[in-house]
Amino acid sequence: MADVLQLVSFNLGPEEFGVDIGMVQEIVRMPDITRVPRTPDFVEGVVNLRGKIIPVVDLRKRFRLPVTENTKSTRIIIVTMNGRTVGMIVDGVSEVRRISTDAIEPTPEMVASAIDAGYLKGIAKLEGRLLILLDLNLVLNQEEQRQLAVS
Repeated sequence: MADVLQLVSFNLGPEEFGVDIGMVQEIVRMPDITRVPRTPDFVEGVVNLRGKIIPVVDLRKRFRLPVTENTKSTRIIIVTMNGRTVGMIVDGVSEVRRISTDAIEPTPEMVASAIDAGYLKGIAKLEGRLLILLDLNLVLNQEEQRQLAVS
């Protein structure tokens, strides 16, 4: 019997991505973001979320996708990556999904070349659509995580 994963699915442009729900703390509307000097270009800055300062990463920039204006659907997914709390800007959050591990296949080369394959766990086939599964612990390398360390 296959295991079942619970994923939060979200969009970046036309693509739908999924992350393990266990790594998601919350999903918030776009607050004001304070820029931080000398951070990687995909780091938008930091937000104050109920007294906690959280670095925010724009996943479009991280994955080298075309940058677009924020809309009323734009959200920040607050996640825990390698023990650090980080916000990820996404175009919109779809839903929480349960998928069987049997539905997951290795990432096809065409998708892997468009988005760095190092970030991906695989692809899940869902009713005629594909869900790209992200490995959040690999989205930022150790040096980038160190740069995001907020005191």
